[in-house]
Amino acid sequence: MRSGIVLVGGEARRAGGMEKYFFEICGRTFIDRLLETLRGAVDEIIIVARDEEQCRRFDPYPYVRCIPDMRRGIGPIGGLHAGCLAAQGEAVFVVACDMPCINGQVIEALFERLDDRDAVIPCWDGDMYEPLHAVYRRAALIEYLQEHESLSLRAMIRNLDARFVSVETFRTFDPDLLTFTNINHVGDLERVREALEGGCGGKKEEKSL
Repeated sequence: MRSGIVLVGGEARRAGGMEKYFFEICGRTFIDRLLETLRGAVDEIIIVARDEEQCRRFDPYPYVRCIPDMRRGIGPIGGLHAGCLAAQGEAVFVVACDMPCINGQVIEALFERLDDRDAVIPCWDGDMYEPLHAVYRRAALIEYLQEHESLSLRAMIRNLDARFVSVETFRTFDPDLLTFTNINHVGDLERVREALEGGCGGKKEEKSL
């Protein structure tokens, strides 16, 4: 069984406090795009939110289980811990809510490379990794997160038996590597919209911001 964990609990300070998962590209929200892709790639989807109030925003998605952070205020590490404890799959795909262009074939390729390792982490040239667009063995993550001291994702993946895979490997499925696009600032939206304009029927969408 495979699980998908979507982390939505960040404070979105760089996005002006707005909830990024409700931003729109091609007339559809980030969360709609994410969930549609995940439904074809995993057996269950878990959204990890800040609290119960934020969880209620996902009531329109009955096929998704939304849980609140158990350890709040410690960033993605806290969301990962809550998500892994709730997940039923042996392997989990973890993604941040500000990555609206994830590619199902890339996700499948990550799962296929897990084998007996603890994680499969995409990496760029140099020392850049994609720990929030990666596949993990749930038991290994739980073991690490129960007793870790660092809140750093980099420290986490360095303490796992991880397989690091160059992002170039995935150009076969995603020539422009849009799957790794993340929206940190409101200004990033225009760049992504332009990149996807052809996929929006060749015309600019109406902006939602």
